[in-house]
Amino acid sequence: MDYHDLRFGIEIECTGATRFTVAKTIAQFFGTGLENVNRTLDNYDTYEIKDPQHRTWKVMRDASILTQQIQGNTRVSADGSYSVEVVSPILGYENIPTLQELIRTIRRVGGFVNSSCGIHIHVSADAFDAKHLRFLCNTVYSKQNLIYKALGVKQIRGRYCKKLDEKFIDKLHQKKPVSFFDMAEIWYSQTCDSDWQRRYNESRYHILNLHPLLSGRQQSIEYRCFNSTLHAGEIKAYIQFSLLLTASALNATSASRKVTVPTTANDKYAFRVWLLKLGMIGDEFKTARLHLLKNLTGNIAWRDRLS
Repeated sequence: MDYHDLRFGIEIECTGATRFTVAKTIAQFFGTGLENVNRTLDNYDTYEIKDPQHRTWKVMRDASILTQQIQGNTRVSADGSYSVEVVSPILGYENIPTLQELIRTIRRVGGFVNSSCGIHIHVSADAFDAKHLRFLCNTVYSKQNLIYKALGVKQIRGRYCKKLDEKFIDKLHQKKPVSFFDMAEIWYSQTCDSDWQRRYNESRYHILNLHPLLSGRQQSIEYRCFNSTLHAGEIKAYIQFSLLLTASALNATSASRKVTVPTTANDKYAFRVWLLKLGMIGDEFKTARLHLLKNLTGNIAWRDRLS
């Protein structure tokens, strides 16, 4: 599987501007008149905007966001209209530059993020079977400590993107599920929430969320480990990382669940080596490597040197 061929969607949480302002900005960006923006007055107060390819972008409320606005040079509390989640349609790799420019536009009208905001990236799971889904779980489990350090996951968001549990991984190893149903029985055993079909099943709050796929709701998996940002380069890096990680599992013939612990405490070197193994090589990924390594300590070039 070539990562270029994987489709994705992204949910970006922010505040600083109202949902109406962000919806209007997206409509103007795509050349859609405000009269063509649909608003649904439900619990999410959802705005829907069509782009030139007739795909639907959404701007909606998320109750987990700490709403703020700028007064003078100070961030202050704001009302619920400043709770903003931008939900993209299904996109391809070729759409990343357009997404980046849209994000810059939202930032220019006052959007910003705080520690309560996250980014969720959905990647198409059409090519997965139970075996390769297990490979993905093993890989994420083995690297999740480094991933958390690299992404600087905020403590306030911990309950929404918990690490994969050792008992869950052990069950996968013991039973080696051969169907999605077998996989689902193990996945949903992690929580006391036995309703597989419930949209907000508690199992979804993990670094890797398989609930959309295993419940039959969507043909996608979800990565929930990203702090939100309106930095276009960081968003591109997060998407590239998610696509490469997914493709590596689909192309694998095996995957170790052994937790990676750098022998010299050189996290930066260990993570860089893994990124290169995923395929993050060359100029295409130059800025992605920069953003994914900048939070780590150690020597990027030498395993046995810490600075």
